[in-house]
Amino acid sequence: MASVSETQPANKPNPARWLVVAVPYVWLLLFFAAPFLIIFKISLSETAIAMPPYTPLFQGFGAFGDFVSELDFDNYLFLTGDPLYIEAYLSSLRIAVISTFLLLLIGYPMALAMARAPTMLRPTLVMLVILPFWTSFLIRVYAWIGILKPDGLLTLLFRSVGLLGVDDQVQILRTDYAVFIGIVYSYLPFMVLPLYSALEKMDNTLLEAASDLGCPPWKAFWKITFPLSLPGVIAGSMICFIPITGEFVIPDLLGGADTLMIGKTLWTEFFGNRDWPLASAVAVILLIMLVVPIMIFQNQQKKVA
Repeated sequence: MASVSETQPANKPNPARWLVVAVPYVWLLLFFAAPFLIIFKISLSETAIAMPPYTPLFQGFGAFGDFVSELDFDNYLFLTGDPLYIEAYLSSLRIAVISTFLLLLIGYPMALAMARAPTMLRPTLVMLVILPFWTSFLIRVYAWIGILKPDGLLTLLFRSVGLLGVDDQVQILRTDYAVFIGIVYSYLPFMVLPLYSALEKMDNTLLEAASDLGCPPWKAFWKITFPLSLPGVIAGSMICFIPITGEFVIPDLLGGADTLMIGKTLWTEFFGNRDWPLASAVAVILLIMLVVPIMIFQNQQKKVA
């Protein structure tokens, strides 16, 4: 009988396996690392009346010494000393935290109801959750303007049921409340789907055993259901929190002048003031702020795997 070492081929490098492993790293290099380095380089430049509107320009490795010597951190020092940008960052984090909490508060019961629905009905419920994706995001946000404006559908509804007088109006548009409504509506599927995925895999016999042992339903939820759904809670929260922090479209269309978010500030610096170096510095700091929740999300995913 041939030995195991004789029947099995020797370990040889598999090019196909290395190619599969290399694909995500090449993707990250091309579409994350390279753009980030370009933005970081621009953030260390100075504003100039030119196209593109910044200096210095990299003119080859022969002038690399001059290129490095002309880089400065004045834009970052300006950001730390200007209360407008600090307030914009803090306001974005505040809106993102509150919005994520509201999404979790609304999305969890929806996901739990979907997970406990009859098996034949679950695909239909999932389709209804993702149905808004079939319509343009911009059109859906614009639709809320028609609903929330002073003479919009919400005012007409309240008048029809007697909650408002003939001359009264609902003043929600151009406030933070309108921003929260638009964010919760737009990002709700991103919260519900990870929660549903975690809850749908849960073993319901654990709840039956807890009930047989005299555990009340509310206690079984906090002792069994919620801990087992934590991976979905963390995944949904991170998927929502990270893009909400840099959101631009919703606060620009539904928010007012007092609604300060870093996404609007970034757009103003890039296209309004044409200060690309300062705008790049704003973007770099925003990315650094979001690295922490991204690392938490990745660490949680490793634990689940």
